[in-house]
Amino acid sequence: MDPVRSPWKWTPAFQTKTFPLVLLYLLSQACQMSAEDSAMEELATEKEAEESHRQDSVNLLTFILLLTLTILTIWLFKHRRVRFLHETGLAMIYGLLVGVILRYGIPSTSYHNKTPPSCSLRTGPISTLLLNVSGKFFEYTLKGEINSREIHNVEQNDMLRKVTFDPEVFFNILLPPIIFHAGYSLKKRHFFRNLGSIITYAFLGTAISCFVIGNLMYGVVKLMQVVGQLTDKFYYTDCLFFGAVISATDPVTVLAIFNELHADVDLYALLFGESVMNDAVAIVLSSSIVAYQPIGANSHTFDASAFFKSVGVFLGIFSGSFAMGAVTGVVTALVTKFTKLHCFPLLETALFFLMSWSTFLLAEACGFTGVVAVLFCGITQAHYTYNNLSEESTKRTKQLFEVLHFLAENFIFSYMGLALFTFQNHIFSPIFIVGAFVAIFIGRACHIYPLSFFLNLGRRHKISGNFQHMMMFAGLRGAMAFALAIRDTATYARQMMFTTTLLIVFFTVWVFGGGTTPMLSWLHIRVGVDPDQDLQPCGEHFQVLQGDGAQTEGGSKTKQESAWLFRLWYTFDHNYLKPILTHSGPPLTTTLPACCGPVARCLTSPQAYENHEQLRDTDSDLILNDGDLTLTYGDTAITANGASGGHAGGSSAEWGEVNGKQSGATAEAAAMERELEAREQELITRGTRLVFPIEDHA
Repeated sequence: MDPVRSPWKWTPAFQTKTFPLVLLYLLSQACQMSAEDSAMEELATEKEAEESHRQDSVNLLTFILLLTLTILTIWLFKHRRVRFLHETGLAMIYGLLVGVILRYGIPSTSYHNKTPPSCSLRTGPISTLLLNVSGKFFEYTLKGEINSREIHNVEQNDMLRKVTFDPEVFFNILLPPIIFHAGYSLKKRHFFRNLGSIITYAFLGTAISCFVIGNLMYGVVKLMQVVGQLTDKFYYTDCLFFGAVISATDPVTVLAIFNELHADVDLYALLFGESVMNDAVAIVLSSSIVAYQPIGANSHTFDASAFFKSVGVFLGIFSGSFAMGAVTGVVTALVTKFTKLHCFPLLETALFFLMSWSTFLLAEACGFTGVVAVLFCGITQAHYTYNNLSEESTKRTKQLFEVLHFLAENFIFSYMGLALFTFQNHIFSPIFIVGAFVAIFIGRACHIYPLSFFLNLGRRHKISGNFQHMMMFAGLRGAMAFALAIRDTATYARQMMFTTTLLIVFFTVWVFGGGTTPMLSWLHIRVGVDPDQDLQPCGEHFQVLQGDGAQTEGGSKTKQESAWLFRLWYTFDHNYLKPILTHSGPPLTTTLPACCGPVARCLTSPQAYENHEQLRDTDSDLILNDGDLTLTYGDTAITANGASGGHAGGSSAEWGEVNGKQSGATAEAAAMERELEAREQELITRGTRLVFPIEDHA
């Protein structure tokens, strides 16, 4: 074999003089190539980072344009008085349109042109992978499982991957303002007047709905297994979890129409209160079901000890979250009372915002439920802290959380429409979807009608059949059900639940939300009433007084029996908590014993001495007495303090003074009450608007 020819001639002189120079030259060339490669690598990294930044901006701009388009269309609908489609349904439609464009209108950017490498793992996938590539360490994190059919198209589309948000974004950023606004804007007078019914619907009703839906869906799963439509594991606990998730009602569309049409306030209070409390119960119930872990090899069988443990988890999480939210509200009230932050409204508003939002994160960090904590924080802030804020801060906080609530809610509904096309692991099972629709209707019926029957046994002012039908119709699913479903989509069962939940939200928002106005008319539910007045002459709180101011025996007895708990709470709150936490209420020096004089003087603010008569909680006062409520029926005016005038448009004396010359006999008062109830029933049947002139003409 011929020797390899080389341009270099190997001689002793070459070995001693030329070879070191050649070697040095080669080393310099290698270093130069390495530097060029490194520079090119850095340049590619910078370009990739710039492209990623630009794409992130495009993604956020897409959602902002969606919200902008939604707002403009909402204005058009309100201007034209269109009520067949609510803003949330509109946001979902726009999200669907953008999702279709992103899914089918953008070319794929696949990085895998070859078959991906394969390996076998004895355990589950690793959440974090660390690789050593030529001395450089790279860290990779697990994003989730990819459908093998989509590996070269959908998954590799950068736009589709980045518009799929981390589920924690919904829980930590979007949900808190929605839930807090529900508690902060709560109309306490109507809420507390129906508190017993609201708690019954929210706690017992949600539990009934959860177990009814869970058991029905377990039958559907068994049917799927028989017909061969079930390709992976689906346990009974998964069915119960789905029951808890889908039991979270969110009648935002119905409530918005109620508010716009000024529908009956008791019906509004029942629906709003149930939805607010129901969300909190549903999320704690779902956490308790996840915590159900029987002892033994089979972790999905019934075990009494595990069941009672889950019940304990439910009670512990709910009570702990409630306490944490209330304590945060109390701390904020004390800070705003004993400092002079009201002199700096900007700082006051910022502190209020941060304390309210941190309640959610604090509860989640401590293992409780942030939804429950921030809800009761909002109620506490509205009841106590709101009284300490400056006039400018009260307006700012109301408007701030109203805007955040509006944007967050519409953002979530827009994302729902987007997720129908961008989510990578949808599992559409027709049997499961149809079974879920049937199950939620049966569960809602078992929730509303039996509980209403038992509640009516103890209520003087019954929950009418029309109210029950409307509550049954208004059981929409929305943001909370979606957020609970998207939080965990790692398994086959959870992916099927998420897809089904998405379709249920679409159907209920569009069909039931759009049919609210016709349903109100069909059920003859009153509209056009003022939600800020005490509308219903409810048997639990309305009383007919004689001309001399004495209560009729029946009205007094009914009121004392039905409102004793709230009267007790109001007395304690008005005499002790309000003076401690706010500038309102009577001075503590007049309510605490004499031995507590130094403490009372320390905790009572100077404003309490000056304005304790003027600073009253009108919502809480309604628990004790209804005020000078005047009901006008045609030409007859009946006031709660016994005044009975002639025409509704009479003089101020006809509204304000008590006619002491009229007969104050019990028989006349009873006759007046019967006439009132007869006229009320006639108006309810006809759907006529009630007029409640409360203005002080004196």
